[in-house]
Amino acid sequence: MIRVIIFASTNFAIMILIGFFLHFTGVYPHNIIRLMISACCIGFSGAFTSLMLSRWIAIRSVNGKIIDKPSNEVEYWLLNTIKNQVDKIGIAMPEVAIYPAYDINAFATGAKRNQSLVAVSSGLLYSMTRDEAEAVLAHELSHINNGDMVTMTLIQGVLNTFVIFVSGALAAVISKILSNILLPNVKNPRYNSMSMSLHSSISTTLNTVLGAFANIIVMWFSRRREFCADEGAARLVGTEKMIAALERLKTSYEPREPKNIITLCIHGNRNSLFELLMSHPSLERRIDALRKKNNTFHP
Repeated sequence: MIRVIIFASTNFAIMILIGFFLHFTGVYPHNIIRLMISACCIGFSGAFTSLMLSRWIAIRSVNGKIIDKPSNEVEYWLLNTIKNQVDKIGIAMPEVAIYPAYDINAFATGAKRNQSLVAVSSGLLYSMTRDEAEAVLAHELSHINNGDMVTMTLIQGVLNTFVIFVSGALAAVISKILSNILLPNVKNPRYNSMSMSLHSSISTTLNTVLGAFANIIVMWFSRRREFCADEGAARLVGTEKMIAALERLKTSYEPREPKNIITLCIHGNRNSLFELLMSHPSLERRIDALRKKNNTFHP
């Protein structure tokens, strides 16, 4: 969380410096504070709205079923295993759901550590051994304990704000310069309309380009949090169980969870051409990272 605070502070400091420069040099004499506030409102509102509705959205996205009362031995085992693990970690019992899917997968989400959701695929329950499934559950509970969902939301909100602010400011500057060169007759309403269209086109282009770079940062953090959750699971249930679970994931069908869910899952898509765009490290790298630890974690 300290790194996130430093990251957010750095981005806002850069925004303020850019704002002061544009305002006092007269390059962008408009209300720069209004642009900052608008960028913050737009940048954070979407991210935090998604976080607050994340459990509701997740269940409906995968057609999952919340287990209120276990109806069979598998559901009893699932609830009891999670209860034992949360007691060790020291967090509240999350909602537990099962969703229909052939692939071996699971995810966790929620706005608070003590108001979260853990969902597992039917493919996981019937394709993994109990030890392997136990490790996957520990991985998801580690995400909750680490506060990864909130941290991801903060990073996304900061980056959204930065992209909106910088693209808006640069679009105003660039369109003003180009308008003075290409459309000098600003008194003509027709030219004013063309100038507004030019500004809109530049702003859209900059949003797309800067948004792509921002996504690379988000994906970097997403990969990092997978390593941390693997490590947390290894501490909880043992390294060998976690490695066995990751090895089992290699045999899984390609994940088919919706795009808004796949980033949360323990098993992400494997078909990205560039690691920079991947939300998950390769399973091989995750296994190697656990094996390279100096001391084997014991439950």
